[in-house]
Amino acid sequence: MAQTASKNTADTRPRLLLMDGHSLAYRAFFALPAENFTTATGQPTNAIYGFASMLANTLRDESPTHFAVAFDVSRRTWRSEEFPEYKANRSKTPDEFKGQVELIGELLDAMHAQRFAVDGFEADDVIATLATQAEAEGFDVLIVTGDRDSFQLVTDHVTVLYPTKGVSELTRFTPEKIQEKYGLSPSQYPDFAALRGDPSDNLPGIPGVGEKTAAKWINQFGSFDQLVERADEVKGKAGQNFRDHLESVRLNRRLTEMVRDVELSKTVADLAREPYDRTAVALVLDTLEIRNPSLRERLLAVDPGSAEETAPPPAAGVELDASVLSAGELAPWLAEHGTEPLGVATVDSWALGTGNVSEVALAAAGGAAAWFDPSELDEADERAWAAWISDPGRPKVMHNAKGAMRVFPEHGWSVAGVTMDTALAAYLVKPGRRSFALDALSIEYLGRELAPAAASDGQLAFGADDTAEAEALMAQARAVLDLGGAFEERLGEVGARELLHEVELPTSALLARLERHGIAADREHLEAMEQQFAGAVQQAVKEAHASVGHEFNLGSPKQLQEVFFGELNLPKTKKTKTGYTTDADALAWLAGQTEHELPVIMLRHREQARLRSTVEGLIKTVAADGRIHTTFSQTVAATGRLSSTDPNLQNVPVRTDEGRAIRHGFVVGEGFEALMTADYSQIELRVMAHLSEDEGLIEAFTSGEDLHTTVASQVFGVERSAVDAEMRRKIKAMSYGLAYGLSAFGLAQQLTIDPAEARILMETYFERFGGVRDYLRRVVDEARATGYTETMLGRRRYLPDLNSDNRQRREAAERMALNAPIQGTAADIVKVAMLNVDRALTEAGLTSRMLLQVHDEIVLELAPGEREQVEALVREQMSGAAHLRAPLDVSVGVGRDWDSAAH
Repeated sequence: MAQTASKNTADTRPRLLLMDGHSLAYRAFFALPAENFTTATGQPTNAIYGFASMLANTLRDESPTHFAVAFDVSRRTWRSEEFPEYKANRSKTPDEFKGQVELIGELLDAMHAQRFAVDGFEADDVIATLATQAEAEGFDVLIVTGDRDSFQLVTDHVTVLYPTKGVSELTRFTPEKIQEKYGLSPSQYPDFAALRGDPSDNLPGIPGVGEKTAAKWINQFGSFDQLVERADEVKGKAGQNFRDHLESVRLNRRLTEMVRDVELSKTVADLAREPYDRTAVALVLDTLEIRNPSLRERLLAVDPGSAEETAPPPAAGVELDASVLSAGELAPWLAEHGTEPLGVATVDSWALGTGNVSEVALAAAGGAAAWFDPSELDEADERAWAAWISDPGRPKVMHNAKGAMRVFPEHGWSVAGVTMDTALAAYLVKPGRRSFALDALSIEYLGRELAPAAASDGQLAFGADDTAEAEALMAQARAVLDLGGAFEERLGEVGARELLHEVELPTSALLARLERHGIAADREHLEAMEQQFAGAVQQAVKEAHASVGHEFNLGSPKQLQEVFFGELNLPKTKKTKTGYTTDADALAWLAGQTEHELPVIMLRHREQARLRSTVEGLIKTVAADGRIHTTFSQTVAATGRLSSTDPNLQNVPVRTDEGRAIRHGFVVGEGFEALMTADYSQIELRVMAHLSEDEGLIEAFTSGEDLHTTVASQVFGVERSAVDAEMRRKIKAMSYGLAYGLSAFGLAQQLTIDPAEARILMETYFERFGGVRDYLRRVVDEARATGYTETMLGRRRYLPDLNSDNRQRREAAERMALNAPIQGTAADIVKVAMLNVDRALTEAGLTSRMLLQVHDEIVLELAPGEREQVEALVREQMSGAAHLRAPLDVSVGVGRDWDSAAH
């Protein structure tokens, strides 16, 4: 934290740090964008994050012995009683800010920090009272606030730290600094403020009197009282204005004086810093999904109890009988402990052909734990380990088991018998979490703090240079084992045991094999595509420059704003903090509002740049075997859908010519004859028909006619033959929109129609399909009562914001409640289908194999001569994955590349 001067007090005096909670939280709120600091349930955390960051830095830099935070209770104070217009000009508190102060209070409570809020008084008055008392008792006092009225409190032993750059930089205001800046002493500052007025507090100033004149008068007459007494001596028009506004200035003076004798529940002595409840601190941060390791480290580093702590024990009452095993010692250890469930933790790195497991730790419930380096195993150890890890009858508890299942084959080991994956279990218990890191789960569910262990790939990271690091990994293994027990109980409470053991764990093992298989890539084709998109980007740049007559940076929002709204004077778009937006929606709107070609060129430029980036990413991930090995995740999407990274194959477009051209680059590999794609037709709508039991919608599916045409004919009251393309387009958008929680406003934007027309369309739709309307109402009402939604297989999504007072958060939760059961059920069906297809391939003794799952599509690689058998098997297993009232329909295609295999 930058400061303008060094500390000016002796280290022998106790030091009290006082913070103005509301002032600093509000500054943090506007310093950090809310869209970057929001939980999965829609709770903004930007003010909390900024406040916590400033708090950690200030505690670190100032090393106070005592600490407290003061908050405003409301705008009704003795000042507003005396002057009703006091702060009346301030705008309504943003909805995104509401509630964050209360959550800051929870963090302070977990830190055992004292906080004050007194009815009828402002935080300033509480701070003034504590500062006055503390100075009298021999303290040095530091006040962190964004209110300049606090300058009146400054003395040789009271310093104000005033934020001058967001929440990251504080300026130290001492008596000398105030004299330098204002030419006044601190005691004269409220006199000066009364004359100047304060627009932020709605305190009127004197016409024609600014800060320089106010300071000159106070210095000339010595004080406000003397100035008032000798008001007739003030010359000129400014003097007359002063006399004309004397009563309002006197009121200003009363209101700017801080109260120094507020009755408080605690004395200064009660403000001594205490050790944190570190478990509670971690729980608050986890609940708010604040995962930044730097912030956590800074907060914990200033815990007064941290200096007294040594390395944390594995858990209260848990002792490890830890063994660092040498060659020849693993086999007997497994013989003794390998029949009971063991927690497993590893340090590994993944790359096909070069993957490596450098460390393994095992832990048993009785306290026995072992660590070994796989490279040092002797032949007997190797046999014993390979047999144990592959034995389905030997229960293992792991965290992110898929990672081990993917890399262990590099050593010739297979993994079986995983009875619990604590990452997957945590996801099923609370799917809205943003992180499922082991250390956070250990604190939350076991009250146990682990040594830092998270590497960038989510695996545990230790160098095994000494016993301490080996013991740390064994503590990890024990935490995994104990978490497994804790989650078995939690899974039972949320009805998800069957979902874990029958769906998620088998899916994890299957995905590990898919990741190892990868899909062959035509590198030359992809490189040619990259060059094509690069050329299109450059062409768009030239056209954009030509359209305005000069060069400018198409990637600079500021320059785009100057060109669009300054030079071209195009219609203004939505106003943001940095000016008028030029995002994709704004460009599309401008393209429809004006005949100028630039918005269209910009849209094309961005699309081609995005496609180029996509292809560049694909090329970089082609491995030495000529295949792309994506990484699938089961814990990212709260609805249960799979996602992929490195590369993200869901980013590859499917409905555009460019997207299909990119898919030509995914090809059949050596030893196989073709790719096969199989996906569900309109699975979300079929699920919606099943859940709603709407007879009309079910009949539309079973009629054999085109769904959207059939539904459109019923909604618009015309024969199917009279349904035109526009009618069908509207109904298709409506049907899918309902499955995704789309509002009438959202539908209007999607169809580019008036919201009133969209509302009428929805009402007409619901008149015909009343079962859908009733279901959508019922699912939200039930979720509001229970706190969660549920899929057909029992996957829950918790939505506490359904009862929020914040309208935006409540409506967002309602949309989630509408789509979670539909999307989640579809996701569950796809996973069941994958497992069924994979099992059937194995039972049939076929060589063909599954490679990818993207959206609702499965991609397989066909061995020579197996096409017909595989197609029949895939259709049977996928269509039978769930029995819906609107039966599942499977489309299958075959080709030499991913696009050619489309159907």
